Amino acid sequence: MIVCIAEKPSVAKEIAEVLGARSRHDGYFEGNGYQVTWTFGHLCTLKEPHDYTPMWQRWNLSSLPMIPPRFGIKLIDDRGIEKQFSIIERIMKNADMIVNCGDAGQEGELIQRWVMQKAQAKCPVKRLWVSSLTEEAIREGFANLKDQSEYQPLYEAGLSRAIGDWLLGMNATRLYTLKYGKNRQVLSIGRVQTPTLALIVKRQHEIDNFVPQQYWLLRTLYRNTVFNAILRKSDDELMAEIEKQKEKAEKKGQPFDVAEAWKKAEAANAGIEPIASEEQGTSILDHIMEEPFTVTSVEKKEGKELPPPLFDLGLLQGECDRKYGIPIDVTLQTIQSLYEKKVTTYPRVDTTYLSDDIYPKCANILKGLRDYQPLTLPLMDKPLPKSKKVFDNKKVTDHHAIIPTGVYPQGLTDIEKKVYDLIARRFIAVFYPECKFNTTTVQGESAGIAFKTSGKTIIEQGWRVVFAGEPSDDKEEKELTTFVVGESGPHTPELVEKWTQPPKPYTEGTLVRAMETAGKFVDDEELRDAMKENGIGRPATRAEIIKTLYKRNYIQKVKKNIAATPTGIELIATIRNELLKSAELTGRWEKKLRDIEKRQYDAKTFIAELKEMLQQVVNDVLRDNSTIGIK
Repeated sequence: MIVCIAEKPSVAKEIAEVLGARSRHDGYFEGNGYQVTWTFGHLCTLKEPHDYTPMWQRWNLSSLPMIPPRFGIKLIDDRGIEKQFSIIERIMKNADMIVNCGDAGQEGELIQRWVMQKAQAKCPVKRLWVSSLTEEAIREGFANLKDQSEYQPLYEAGLSRAIGDWLLGMNATRLYTLKYGKNRQVLSIGRVQTPTLALIVKRQHEIDNFVPQQYWLLRTLYRNTVFNAILRKSDDELMAEIEKQKEKAEKKGQPFDVAEAWKKAEAANAGIEPIASEEQGTSILDHIMEEPFTVTSVEKKEGKELPPPLFDLGLLQGECDRKYGIPIDVTLQTIQSLYEKKVTTYPRVDTTYLSDDIYPKCANILKGLRDYQPLTLPLMDKPLPKSKKVFDNKKVTDHHAIIPTGVYPQGLTDIEKKVYDLIARRFIAVFYPECKFNTTTVQGESAGIAFKTSGKTIIEQGWRVVFAGEPSDDKEEKELTTFVVGESGPHTPELVEKWTQPPKPYTEGTLVRAMETAGKFVDDEELRDAMKENGIGRPATRAEIIKTLYKRNYIQKVKKNIAATPTGIELIATIRNELLKSAELTGRWEKKLRDIEKRQYDAKTFIAELKEMLQQVVNDVLRDNSTIGIK
């Protein structure tokens, strides 16, 4: 008998139907030589401190750090879980082979491996690896089962993550609670949770301490077109731009000469100094008021704009938050439901690319999008384009980007319809041609003061037709009046008062984005994808981390924004060790976990380094003689 174990009853039912195991029993399906059973997510967990020794039952500074000589697992204390496990244990003892049908990812691998270990399964184990739950995908997956040993690095990465979270969470929480928690205030510390909170607190400080600075902009109206004075950038602004260029080049493995970039930037940095006082601005205004405005250059450039990338989970959560105000945990639940309804692919992914083997299936997927026929029919009369910006095996590890399966969606909720529509349109758009446009930049001058305006004219809509009717984010999308070099005439200059603005508070969508890139906002999608290697948390866990921060009363929602609470701010102020609260340092640990998956880093080394870090944290806190505390 072959025993298949899935992560949810609904998934087990789909697999059982395909395999012909249609006889329902208590806790499993049977038929055609198969028994198909299921877990409810995690049935097992790492043992708690008191399970190792009674000495760790009581919270005591002298017992820290708690480092078990060998980590063990136990069943979660729940009657329903205990009952289901006893069924799994019984049928596994009589199995000739087990097929691990858990979710195809790090967490899914860990969940099922722990159950098999607890059940003391001795027979050979194969792995089912599918990216959708369609009948075709399940049959194809069973025809290509792999030996469990091929996924050992994935398991080791998941186990290392769980042990790392246990070591830091259990020890640091007790350490900070006992040392700084007044009135028995439990101070929850976590490997991902704390640096995420630190990001929010840092932004909160930037907003709270922001001092608005008044400044003035000089602009003029010539032939019903507004021209803005060209401002000279500060050295800090130039260097910030160069640093971004350098970071992008390094991510691509390209050489970058900072000195040469500085020379070019300085040479191009023409214009007036920013106007810091009204008197200075009025003086300039008086200077040009009676002088004519003369057009000095008209430059037209043709440009192309690629379709937006396919969705990974973080991008989808951000778009749902931005466009519909859907909370990120609701988006995760929704896309999981769409996956289980077979209409979209596996959701817990952190890539926006497809593997090459998906390309031959894309035409049929497009044909299955019947509600989008006006958009898909123009793609059907010729071979689909295969862009490296969409199909790239090197950018795909466990799973590809989230796309439709081609199965017709039925019985969807309103939220499911919205999320599905976003995914379907992104998928269609990547096969459309680039959007072509002309950018016109017009420069002029009056009494030696240079001005500039620009406009963007769409020549060919290309992929934009897929999103017709949606508001555009492109502020330059405007047509300009025709100007000729040398023309001159009267104009109406004015001085506009402005105030500098504080940083924007995080929303759930922008916070997920910051977690992906270890606290750095990166608009360039290619660079952002590269930086995901150093992001904090996993795609599927980021929503849960944010939810935990709400529960702990460390953060709160103010309309759509996230704000740190006084308790959250106080906690981060108390934590002086950068190892615990730095998003960048935590991102490096996440990178090592990903390298374990790829066989590029050793799990034992990761745990050893974490133990060393933990010992340092404990020593630093115990040596602290201050009287700070959180009430």
